[in-house]
Amino acid sequence: MPRRRQAVTIKHVAADAGVSLQTVSRVINAEPNVRNEMRERVQASIDRLGYIPSIAAQRMSGSRSYLILALNDRDRTIEAWRARQGSDWVDQMLLGGMLKCAEHGYRMLFELVDTHDDHVERELTATLAALQPDGVILTPPHSDNPKITSFLQSRRVPFARIGSKGKAGGIPLVMGDEDAARDATRRLIELGHQRIGFIAGSAEYSLSEWRKAGWRGAMADAGLPMDTLCVRGDFSYQSGVDAARTLLALEPRPTAIIASNDHMALAAGDVAEEMEIAIPEALSLISFDNTPVTTFANPPLTAIDQPVAETVSRAVELLITASRGEVLPALPVVVPARLIERASTGPAPLAT
Repeated sequence: MPRRRQAVTIKHVAADAGVSLQTVSRVINAEPNVRNEMRERVQASIDRLGYIPSIAAQRMSGSRSYLILALNDRDRTIEAWRARQGSDWVDQMLLGGMLKCAEHGYRMLFELVDTHDDHVERELTATLAALQPDGVILTPPHSDNPKITSFLQSRRVPFARIGSKGKAGGIPLVMGDEDAARDATRRLIELGHQRIGFIAGSAEYSLSEWRKAGWRGAMADAGLPMDTLCVRGDFSYQSGVDAARTLLALEPRPTAIIASNDHMALAAGDVAEEMEIAIPEALSLISFDNTPVTTFANPPLTAIDQPVAETVSRAVELLITASRGEVLPALPVVVPARLIERASTGPAPLAT
């Protein structure tokens, strides 16, 4: 039988580089108090020997676990997975988070929690005890859940809050929802639209109100009417159907609609088709999120692209910065969204 190759350990690296185990550990953990010459010597030995640091060894060598934990709402996530309706929030979150973790020698773990459970603290206690993460990423709507944020603060666990302005601690990151809604509304105004309807999202999410505020701000700046033109949905397709029917029954009806997510925008498009209202000739339509379904709609949807991967990547970076005791930037951190124009928007129809 062939002999099993002996695993390369931190001791081999130290001997090869002619330095102490502590020096190798400092280099592996990217600690600041190492001379460049020494860092390069240790790194050359690591590369030559093919040494791969294990997280278990790193965790034993210091106070850090080299794990970042991302939490998502259990019920909503499972419902979206089972529906298979093209939402890629989790995919984008893992894309941004895992790649950034890998850059720094960390790993990202993904857990689902029941944010409506009275025993959420017990659930979090068990999760934190088992994993001991260096930081936690909270996603909407529980990035603003006081039970969770207060619990993490009491345990002194650094946490980042996606879609939150962070009035109760943590590292808040937002995706420029208000500015994005304002920009989308202004673009429709440039195209000549004056009656622009807005389908708001669930009030449980702070970002729903930010998006609504952006629409209202742009409409007010242009001196355009808003009465009866805002209808609330809950991000579901059916709520989008109900909201679109309400808006398109108005007299005069809106010539454009902005929906607070893709599912409600698709619903509005289907209601318009049912009512024989042509898009974009008689009705322009803009969506939020820009999930894959927007490109397969007929016509493809103009959408505000939510930079989920970039935002979670930045959250990981900031949590690692916090774990090292380094200075954080001004908060909240804004990762701006952008408007992607497709065939569902066009000039306002001429008045008849």
